[in-house]
Amino acid sequence: MKHFGLHIWGDDNFIIDHDTINVNHASKPSLLKITQEIREKGYKGPLLLRFPHLIEKQISTLFKTFEKAKKTFHYQGNFHAVFPLKVNQFPNFIESLMQVSHTYNYGLEAGSKAELIIAISKTAIGAPITVNGFKDKEMISLCFIAAKMGHNITITIEGLGELETIIQVNREFNDGIKNPITPKIGMRIRLHNAGIGVWAKSGGYSSKFGLTSTELLEAYEMLKKHGLLSQLWMIHFHIGSQMSDIAPLKKALREAGNIYAELKNRGADALGAINIGGGLAVEYSQHEAKQERNYSLQEFANDVVFLMQEIAKSKGVTDPDIFTESGRYIAASHSVLIAPVLELFSQEYHEKGLRLKKKNPPLIEELHDLYTSLSRKHAREYLHDALDHMESLLTLFDLGYIDLEDRSNTEILVNLIIKKAIYLLQDEGTDELKKLQDRIQEKYLINFSAFQSLPDFWGLAQHFPVMPLDKLDSKPTNPASIWDITCDSDGEIGFNRELPLYLHDIDVSKEEYFLAFFLTGAYQEVLGMKHNLFTHPTEAVITFGNDGKYTIDKLIEAQNVMDVLDDLDYNTSIMDKTLKYRIEESELVSKEEKRELLGKLYLYLSENSYLKTIQANNENKE
Repeated sequence: MKHFGLHIWGDDNFIIDHDTINVNHASKPSLLKITQEIREKGYKGPLLLRFPHLIEKQISTLFKTFEKAKKTFHYQGNFHAVFPLKVNQFPNFIESLMQVSHTYNYGLEAGSKAELIIAISKTAIGAPITVNGFKDKEMISLCFIAAKMGHNITITIEGLGELETIIQVNREFNDGIKNPITPKIGMRIRLHNAGIGVWAKSGGYSSKFGLTSTELLEAYEMLKKHGLLSQLWMIHFHIGSQMSDIAPLKKALREAGNIYAELKNRGADALGAINIGGGLAVEYSQHEAKQERNYSLQEFANDVVFLMQEIAKSKGVTDPDIFTESGRYIAASHSVLIAPVLELFSQEYHEKGLRLKKKNPPLIEELHDLYTSLSRKHAREYLHDALDHMESLLTLFDLGYIDLEDRSNTEILVNLIIKKAIYLLQDEGTDELKKLQDRIQEKYLINFSAFQSLPDFWGLAQHFPVMPLDKLDSKPTNPASIWDITCDSDGEIGFNRELPLYLHDIDVSKEEYFLAFFLTGAYQEVLGMKHNLFTHPTEAVITFGNDGKYTIDKLIEAQNVMDVLDDLDYNTSIMDKTLKYRIEESELVSKEEKRELLGKLYLYLSENSYLKTIQANNENKE
């Protein structure tokens, strides 16, 4: 995996410069330098770095690609896009998103009342807002209020009951008003064609959302009857997130395009847009043979524009405006999670750990000779001998013929022989060697929670690109498993022979070693859970000025222990008083020591839950 597959997933957002990975923008600072600067300010634990210029890059690329497709096919409709708030609602992201996207008339999509409030307050007047998901009367009323503010808002009907509520709310808001103002109306259609992959159930007849053909016709008649047909503006569909294959989209486009044209020809004159939902995939793979999508953004745009135009021509209707709600594509690349390595758990299998005696059992002497004389020529033979000797020695231990030091020496020597043999034979890549890599993998304890920061790995086995921040001028040799600091066995990214990760052999008592997880900006934050009460990591926004220099803005530290407990509705005031009382009433310590204990207690309560260790030089480190 040369350069950790950066050329596959990186999209030129990052580059390797000598031994570090750097931001490929402006002054091109290293992520290591940015990380060290934040840590020098006193912020410990994992860091989440946000890069607004990468949000702008994605939005710009999306609009330019569709404009190119429109020009190629002489398409007459317009292109619009909104960001689905469910993908990432964190303020530092949303505020950056709206700041960098205003020139594109970019809007937001909401699926709940709270998200709708964000959309109404953050979207510029005139930029599109779409409202999806199930809605009650209050949520629909909020949409009418937004329309009366001047917002360009579209309510997507998910069922006939919602349409009945819209009709009722319209009467309450507009009866007797000279110039009634009503939100635009969209209808989500339940397609016959399903998507592909984990989220395929978003489409097809068994999908959670959308109107059947029969319900579409009934909705059309209801709109006509109540004088709202002039508000029917959009047809909407969605076939699932992270669409790896372009073929299902083509089928869905044909189906949705024909429904649009049929309604248009039936008399829905105001109907003018097709919303193709999200689904535009992100390439997460670090390995050539395991890439996750089979199409480019240009192919995606060309297919949408061409098929919509083809259907419009054949049915004699105008080219519809095209809407997308691609969230993963916009958000994923903007953030990088960085966490320090706390410990390597297999470092006891190092030469320095040997406890060889003046006189050792013959098989251990032979193992030592195999290790010291191992060369490529004899690597496979010596490897087999070592494995055979280990089985014999472990049997001797079970029978009581060798002691614990002998067993320890056996484990260390065999591990060292396996590592050396794999290194010497690495070009062969046989199944035997791949299986042995499982045996000698290094366990890297990382100061983060997979449940909090990478929930899609835990829940959906979604892999995220991972690489160290430095030492990139030397080849990593350790087959690596990544352990988080939760007390849960699922908090592990295990070594995978098919998708191998190799990291450097380092001594964390002497130097820092950071891992960076990329493409974490979509869904991971909003789905993250406080398992073991580990909270959202410290975050920072990295912006670049006209001079090319970066600044670290909007630092938000991870919640401290008491704030986390307060979020869970513990009465932290009572807890605080209880802790103080128990120290003051303790008969085990002196009055002077009580003051010292109270000081330490309040210091620890003011910090977050992520771990700290003491380096050999007694400097506080992660």
